[in-house]
Amino acid sequence: MKKILSFLLALVLTFSLAACGSPKNGDSKEDVSKTTENNSSQASTQNKDQASSSELKPEEGASLLVWESKGKEGDFIKYVAKEFEKKYGVPVKYEEVGTVDAEGRLAQDGPAGTGADVFAAPHDHTGGLVSSGLIVPNSVYGDRIKKEFMKAAVDGVSYGGKLYGYPTAIETYALFYNKDIFPEAPKTFDEIIAKAKEFNDTDNNKYTFMWDVANAYFSHCFIAGEGGYIFGKGGTDKNDIGIDSKSAIAGAKEMLKLKGILPVNSGDSSSQIVEGLFQEGSVGAMINGPWAVAATKKSGVNFGVATLPLLSDGKHPTGFSGIRTLFVSAYTKYPKAAQLFANFATSKEMLLKRYEITHQIPPVKALMDEPTIKNDEYVAPFLEQAQYAVPMPSIPQMQLVWEPYGAAFAAFWNGESTPEDALKNAAETVREAIKSQE
Repeated sequence: MKKILSFLLALVLTFSLAACGSPKNGDSKEDVSKTTENNSSQASTQNKDQASSSELKPEEGASLLVWESKGKEGDFIKYVAKEFEKKYGVPVKYEEVGTVDAEGRLAQDGPAGTGADVFAAPHDHTGGLVSSGLIVPNSVYGDRIKKEFMKAAVDGVSYGGKLYGYPTAIETYALFYNKDIFPEAPKTFDEIIAKAKEFNDTDNNKYTFMWDVANAYFSHCFIAGEGGYIFGKGGTDKNDIGIDSKSAIAGAKEMLKLKGILPVNSGDSSSQIVEGLFQEGSVGAMINGPWAVAATKKSGVNFGVATLPLLSDGKHPTGFSGIRTLFVSAYTKYPKAAQLFANFATSKEMLLKRYEITHQIPPVKALMDEPTIKNDEYVAPFLEQAQYAVPMPSIPQMQLVWEPYGAAFAAFWNGESTPEDALKNAAETVREAIKSQE
C-alpha cells in the first residue's frame, strides 16, 4: 500500500509541475505573481523531493537561453554552457543582453515565450524583479548560497526575507594612487590634504585627489562612513530615509573638507575627466572601481590600488557594493534545468574560472584565500575594501534616490546650498516620489 501511495503521490507531483508552466501571453501582473508563488512552492517541493540527492535533474528535452552582457562576462557564460551540456546533456544558448536591460526585456519577451530562462542583472534590480513577478526564489540552492557566500552577497540578492539570486561577483570601489606621487598608499585623507600643499597646481589641472563628486554611488562613502544611510533596516525600509540624518550631514561636512584641495565644480570632476587626468599623471589619487583597472594599466601610469583612506576621525569610508547576479525567470519552461544551470554557474569551480576570465571578485568565502586572488595586487585591495562596503539597497524605491541624491552632492559641493539643506531637499524629494507611487 505504501508503494502504491508513493507512486500516486509522484504522479500528482508530476502533473502539478506541468500545471505550473510559464505565464501565458496576456497574463496580468497578478497572474504573474501567482505563477511566481507557484514556482516558489514548486522549488520548495523539489527541494524536499531531492533531499536524498545532491541536485535536481533537468527536465527531459530541456534547453536553455541565458542572457548576459557582451565581453568577458559573456565569454564566461559560453564556457559554462559547454561544460553544463557536457555534464547534463542540456543545450544552452547565450544571447547578448546588457544586465541593466534584462529586466525590461524580460517583461516584454517573457510573456511571449522568447525570454531567457536564466539572466544576469545587478542585485539592486532584485526588488523590481520580484515586484513584477519576473523571477522565482532560489529555494532549492538557497542554503548553499547562504552558507558559502559572503554576507554582503547574500543580503544583496535577497528581498522580503527570501533569497532570489545566484551571485557571480562582488564589486566596490577603492583608491587608485600614482606611485610616483605617493610612493606608499595614503592611509588617511589628512595625508592627502598635506600632500596637496606641494603637488597641487590648479592652473595646470594638477590635483592631488579627485573623484566623481556628483555621482552618489561614489560620494555616499563619506555619508555612510559617518553612519548615514539610504533606507533603514539594512536598506529594506522605504519609510525610513536616512540621507538627511545627523550622521549623513556629518558625512557631508567631512567630504567638504576636501574642497580646499579640489577647488573645482562637480561638473569638472566627472569620471571621464578624473580618469583622463589620472592616466596622464596629473592626479595623485582617485576613487574608482575594478572596471577602471584595465584602461589604467594600458595608459602606462605607475599606479597601485589600496583601500580608501580613513576619515579625519579615523572611521572607514563605507562604499556601496554591487553584486553581479544570475536569476531564474518565472517564465522558464524548464525550471529544474534553469535552477541547475544557475547553481552550476555559481559553484566554487566555475566562479574561480570566472575570475580567471573576468578578474571580477567571486563572493565565495572559500575563494578569499585562493592564491591567484589574494596575491593579485589589483584585486586584493577591492576584496579588502569590500569588508567595509554595504550592498546598494535592492528595493524598487532605490531607483528614486539616485538623481536627487546626486544633485544634493553637487549643490553643497558647488556652494549652492548647505549640506543640511541639500540633503534635506533630496530626502524630501525621495519621500514625495515614494508617496506618489502608493
